Amino acid sequence: MSSAVRPGPTVFVLFGATGDLAKRMVLPAFYTLAKEGLLPDKWMLVGNGRGDVSHYDFQNHVHDVLTDAGEKLNDSTWKTFEQRLRFAGGGFEKADPGSLLDVLAEARKEVGADAQLVHYLAVPPVAFAGATEGLGEHDLAKNSRVVYEKPFGTSPENFRELDEQVHKILAEDQVFRIDHFLGKEATQNLHVLRFANGLFDAVWSNKTVRAVQIDVPEQLGIADRAEFYDATGAVLDMLVTHLFQVAAEIAMEPPKSLGSDHLQAAREKVISCFRPIDPKEVVLGQFDGYTDTKGIDSTSTTDTYVAARLWVDNDRWRDVPFLLRTGKRLNQSHQRVSLILRDPDDGPLEDFPKDGNVLSFDLSGNGGISLRLVAKKPGPALELEPAEIGLKLETLQGADPLPPYVRLIHDVLVGDRGLFTRPDGLAAVWEAAGPLLDNPPKPQPYPVNSWGPQAARELAAPDGWLLGE
Repeated sequence: MSSAVRPGPTVFVLFGATGDLAKRMVLPAFYTLAKEGLLPDKWMLVGNGRGDVSHYDFQNHVHDVLTDAGEKLNDSTWKTFEQRLRFAGGGFEKADPGSLLDVLAEARKEVGADAQLVHYLAVPPVAFAGATEGLGEHDLAKNSRVVYEKPFGTSPENFRELDEQVHKILAEDQVFRIDHFLGKEATQNLHVLRFANGLFDAVWSNKTVRAVQIDVPEQLGIADRAEFYDATGAVLDMLVTHLFQVAAEIAMEPPKSLGSDHLQAAREKVISCFRPIDPKEVVLGQFDGYTDTKGIDSTSTTDTYVAARLWVDNDRWRDVPFLLRTGKRLNQSHQRVSLILRDPDDGPLEDFPKDGNVLSFDLSGNGGISLRLVAKKPGPALELEPAEIGLKLETLQGADPLPPYVRLIHDVLVGDRGLFTRPDGLAAVWEAAGPLLDNPPKPQPYPVNSWGPQAARELAAPDGWLLGE
């Protein structure tokens, strides 16, 4: 695997380096970049946290993290990798930087004084503002790149405050607000398939599409991150971050190019057309037994499920419902986008099979595309039957897919912001979500291994949900 752009010398600072997010996503992604030869020739990863952890202990921690993730580390790649891991303890605040400044000084001696600084904030959103102020106070912000995990804000007001605080320290081109759904191979194919194929571009509007479903049910629970999840819930964790951004990928107008600036502008422009969500068109749920989870208050009303109807008020998509659904402890795990096409208005055929024409994108793994068509069932009678054809993206000749976090961290290293969110789009997201956040419906209980509250089925009428119905 190779890249047309190779990053220069870099010191990568991972705040929250011993936390859950670093363990699950960031450290495995960084090691994959090393295996694939996509890191700079000169680099150093400096972990930061409150604990008093030696470099050696941090290297062992990373070894255990990668081993638990299924990596086999008895090779030269790991030996080279571990030599470039350092740890700076004592936390990091505006008033007290801990040992980070000293460790960075040593790292720059090895990598180079002019090395690119990349700060990755794998910390709770409540810590974003303080960490950013600390970067400015300790002269670590100039010419650096800073990655913010989601959610970037917890309400419209909080977003505006955070955005203002961040821009006091950083220019916009230094800010990388990560959303790993935008890094998925199949998400990127949403616009490539449309703009590269006249067959699909011709049907990409309300003239042909009857409804859009963005469906991300999950079987897993929240035990490993109970406190974070209880303070966030499904609406903040998934709806106003991932699902809104995927909806924008589908709904955006053709950009001038697929360059980062044009792609960002097209995505953010269409988000401004999202109609504020009516709480009456939302179903929230909480799976049975949620409050029995360690770390969850017995009176918690946090939503673990959300289904919502979103409307895009522009000429292309007016009157087409975008149905968004996600939840924990559901019957199956999927990540699917489906465009349900209208039946022909006239012609010699009648009684079409339900949902006979559907174009779907599988966003999980390396991704896939499928098309459901209506065909004549072979035999003496004229019987119509839906049939599906599909393409696994990994089967394309020369395919070399990157997992989402690997792709996005590499984009940070080379300075490509095309798959990251902008403040104008996020402001519109929070505006669209505002009525729901101000007046959320009461979460309805639902059994574990079900498809969520019964009321969500009515929300998706007349088609119903393609998954689980």
